[in-house]
Amino acid sequence: MENIIDRFLKYVEYETTSDENSDTCPSTKSQFGFGKLLKGELEYIGLTDVYMDEFGYVYGTIEANTQREVPTIGFIAHMDTSPDMSGKDVKPQIVKDYDGGQIILNEQKNIVLCPKEFPELKNYVGQDIITTDGTTLLGADDKAGIAEIVTAMEYIINTPNIKHGKIKVAFTPDEEIGRGADKFNVEKFNAKYAYTIDGGEIGELEHENFNAASAKIKINGVNVHPGTAKNKMKNAILIGMELNSMIPLNEIPATTEKYEGFYHLNDIKGSVENAEMYYIIRDHSMEKFKERKNRIEKIVNYINDKYGENTISLEMKDQYYNMREKIEPVMEVVEMAKIAMDNVGIKPNIKPIRGGTDGARLSFMGLPCPNIFTGGHNFHGKFEYIPVQSMLKAVETIVKIVQLYEENVR
Repeated sequence: MENIIDRFLKYVEYETTSDENSDTCPSTKSQFGFGKLLKGELEYIGLTDVYMDEFGYVYGTIEANTQREVPTIGFIAHMDTSPDMSGKDVKPQIVKDYDGGQIILNEQKNIVLCPKEFPELKNYVGQDIITTDGTTLLGADDKAGIAEIVTAMEYIINTPNIKHGKIKVAFTPDEEIGRGADKFNVEKFNAKYAYTIDGGEIGELEHENFNAASAKIKINGVNVHPGTAKNKMKNAILIGMELNSMIPLNEIPATTEKYEGFYHLNDIKGSVENAEMYYIIRDHSMEKFKERKNRIEKIVNYINDKYGENTISLEMKDQYYNMREKIEPVMEVVEMAKIAMDNVGIKPNIKPIRGGTDGARLSFMGLPCPNIFTGGHNFHGKFEYIPVQSMLKAVETIVKIVQLYEENVR
């Protein structure tokens, strides 16, 4: 327990926020610094062929120690944290033997993690929980995944009676801005299957995710003195509000769950003269996904017809697709993870990801890659937390998966 706690706390000290406005890879220099740390750590614990490429991706290998023909499997996590909230100067707190009540994150600012608002906390009474101090995110997404992979690899290397095939690990930049697989070297990674360790609460096992697109909308207004504005002014802010009113109010993140898709207005800024809006569009169904994108296009066309050509410009692009179609033909990769969880005393919770992972794109690049829990909750915000015992179970699950592939060779 001390090992994984120390490792995780060391990792969250590194600010690795990704930046969607950057054209570099990785999008922020700080990810290079964290990558160098991870490269050194993989070398120290005994992995071979460890390297960090020019794009900040970190790779490593554990050679097989069995004579059996075992498929090569991989484990992947991402180094960056979400730009939704600051990841600088993270000050984690450890609540030992949680009593089921409120957790004061920041007394001065009256920021409290409360089971009334986050009832899942009650599942961890008696456990040790790592939280934020209420001023930043924690970074369990996905530094917990990295800590769990490294800890599992260290255990496997130091326990030679665990027989296994070749194991690959990789840590990627820029997953949070949809670019984590952009420069991933699938050919050199050369695994038959892989698992991203990037899920939420204990037991999560996912092989479905959203189809995803982004929509950047720019609005050109006309600003004149409000006293003489009749039939002249075009208020870009009000046009943006009108546009948003045409999106179904019950199809946003706050009103949807499970397989329900949504439109999400993630950012808006502007003035009378110019405004910008940034949406993300999500749906598990490809048919409904296309319908959602088509609705955005129709709304933009309507606004341009109403207020004049080129009032609005739209830049819409697909980000990733539902990996289900690539995983279903090789469901043994999911079944193996399910059996591993059963073996270590975890009830698998198989459900669709209401988001995406590197594994979604990697599956379409030829590397089937379902997603496994890290144990964390409330990612991307100040109420993020992770129970230490869930992290340990993630380590056990990784080790058991490795064993099962060797034991089940026919």
